[in-house]
Amino acid sequence: MPDKITVAGITVDTRHWIGGRRVASRDTFTDHSPIDGTALGEVARGGPAEAEAAIAAAKAAFPAWAATSRAERARILHAIAGGVEKRIEELGVVETADNGALLRSHRRGVMPRVAHNFRFFADWLLQLDHEDFETRGHSNHVSWEPAGPCVLITPWNAPLMLATWKVAPALAAGNTVVLKPAEWSPLTASLLADIAAEAGLPAGVLNVVQGYGAEIGDALTSHPDVRRISFTGSVPTARRIAASAAANLTPLSLELGGKSPLLVFADADLDLAVDLAVEQYDNAGQVCLAATRILVEESVAEEFTRRFVEKAGRLSQGDPRDEGTDIGPNIHPRQLAKIDAFVRRAIEAGARAVIGGHPQGGQYYAPTLLTDVAQDSEIVQEEVFGPVLTLQTFATEDEAVRLANDTRFGLAATVATGDRARSERVTAQLVAGTVWVNCFFVRDLQAPFGGSRLSGVGREGGTWSFDFYCDLKTTVTAPKGWKDHG
Repeated sequence: MPDKITVAGITVDTRHWIGGRRVASRDTFTDHSPIDGTALGEVARGGPAEAEAAIAAAKAAFPAWAATSRAERARILHAIAGGVEKRIEELGVVETADNGALLRSHRRGVMPRVAHNFRFFADWLLQLDHEDFETRGHSNHVSWEPAGPCVLITPWNAPLMLATWKVAPALAAGNTVVLKPAEWSPLTASLLADIAAEAGLPAGVLNVVQGYGAEIGDALTSHPDVRRISFTGSVPTARRIAASAAANLTPLSLELGGKSPLLVFADADLDLAVDLAVEQYDNAGQVCLAATRILVEESVAEEFTRRFVEKAGRLSQGDPRDEGTDIGPNIHPRQLAKIDAFVRRAIEAGARAVIGGHPQGGQYYAPTLLTDVAQDSEIVQEEVFGPVLTLQTFATEDEAVRLANDTRFGLAATVATGDRARSERVTAQLVAGTVWVNCFFVRDLQAPFGGSRLSGVGREGGTWSFDFYCDLKTTVTAPKGWKDHG
């Protein structure tokens, strides 16, 4: 099979990147575009042998990279960012073909954010420090020590942005990396390997291996030489990873599913609240942070619904490469079937589709809003990961909070209110890693990010990333016992 494919005139090497060179596999898998289902090409399908080789390369490269000065590591990360910025159009075109997200979003936001991931953690590294302190005359010094080879397993909904959110701090901390991208969207991870090599990242410091689920995943996550595992994805897969890592007590960072609420109070700017609600269809609903449960105060529910239907009706669904498209396809036929099954079961159970509720042909699903849903129903409790929202009403602030917190998840929440005191009361009671008030998806990389309950374990971002990707060491020095050697 050919080692490279061409996407809209852009060449992508589909072999693994291990130890600074391209490595083929005996087996391959076909990568399809969700836009029209066409086959983009064959991708190397790794297994235990490729996992072992990548971890060995990362282990061999670790001592030299860990010993590299902070300034030099930061310089290389900035060079990688520069390489990304030079190829924003190429990266956007390839990722849109590979996962169906809007090309306009890749050009204007996602790929610039990829570069920012590297620049931010490079700069954060240079100012990272703890103040020394004294205990009964003894000096205490806390330092961040690189942990070792890290396995980073990333999802398909924002492949390169979420990969570099992990890769950048892991490399900045002085670790080496084995990156395993999602099998439904592997291509931009390969381009990242090229960019990193061109930027001067030493061989073996970043390795990229492709493969299907447990075929390669178990070998990566159970390996005794792996010192950190960071995963973004589903709860069932996280459970498998945790079990695999348990034998070696490998530290885990897990960012998992969500079933986040949007609370709309009667005192909110209703147009703003509607804008926030319709925004949840972004990326065809394939956003872990999406507020898929809309909770609206009874007195404004009818007007909110009317305005929502009107605004959602103006959304354009179609080819994500077109500038005017607002909603593209879902990633895979399997995901589309899963979305439709959720909706059909909900309707059979008594839910009503105010809009949507059906596939649109190909891998496109109509933006859907379901009402008449019970709090304990599957559609309210389980993550759909598609353009499907539910709408429930509440009478009191206490009821709003109760409904918002009544799931197994706790990734995010959004609150729309014109009352500052209410926002403070409500946000203090919400179980969520991130709460947005009168806004959505505003992310600062210096803030901690992660979820509560089944939405995850741990936090990354700013210093929290270095806390995870490093072994913290405390050195305590006595004031006595020194000899003067002149």
